[in-house]
Amino acid sequence: MAIVETHQTGDGATRITLNRPEKANALNEAMIEALLDAFAVAQAGGTRLLILDAAGKHFCAGFDLGDLDDCSDGDLLLRFVRIETALQTLYHLPFPTLALAKGRAMGAGADLFAACSRRVAAPGTQFRMPGLAFGILLGTRRLAARIGADAARRIQNETRTFDAAEAHALGFASEIVDETDWPAVASAATTAANTLSPEATAALFQATAVDTRAEDMAGLVASAARPGLKARIQTYVDSLKR
Repeated sequence: MAIVETHQTGDGATRITLNRPEKANALNEAMIEALLDAFAVAQAGGTRLLILDAAGKHFCAGFDLGDLDDCSDGDLLLRFVRIETALQTLYHLPFPTLALAKGRAMGAGADLFAACSRRVAAPGTQFRMPGLAFGILLGTRRLAARIGADAARRIQNETRTFDAAEAHALGFASEIVDETDWPAVASAATTAANTLSPEATAALFQATAVDTRAEDMAGLVASAARPGLKARIQTYVDSLKR
């Protein structure tokens, strides 16, 4: 089975499912490229609503660092550039995007959730954005746009885990909904997404998403290009084992 599954429906919805449940849907290189391909297919295929969900117990555990020993700083830099490209693409799609998260959404997984225009979390979902713990500036402007600068600073400075209730209070999650009710949420969102014409929807989303893509990429590359990226990540990974 594909590590990212795409299913288009007759009502204009495209469902993209992260499908690596044995790895908690952690993002390896192939999965990031599959996401980019899926976003391109959705945009070219007349999509009115993109639904992003995940197979298994967890939404996404962030980067798959199982091959860290075999990576160079350059390999890791490219991986961060490609996930930032995917996040920018998702954030700036010209139609509504609905994330459905459960279990854990960590690191780049939390960034995927935050990049969607509507963000539904199951009760008990856990989030963490630890990139700055190893010196990576990823998604900070998008996070600040969602929850405000002060809360974004606090969340990233503390690099702590926060739950669905806090995510909802911050505005990081749009709402908390039991997984059994997600089909109804998706159905209602699909109906709403078809209210305006595609042109009017695109104009609305362009007007309400501040475009900081160049600044975001420059900040990411500057933070990742500092020598010792692999060592910084390894130190962080080791700290989690203590």
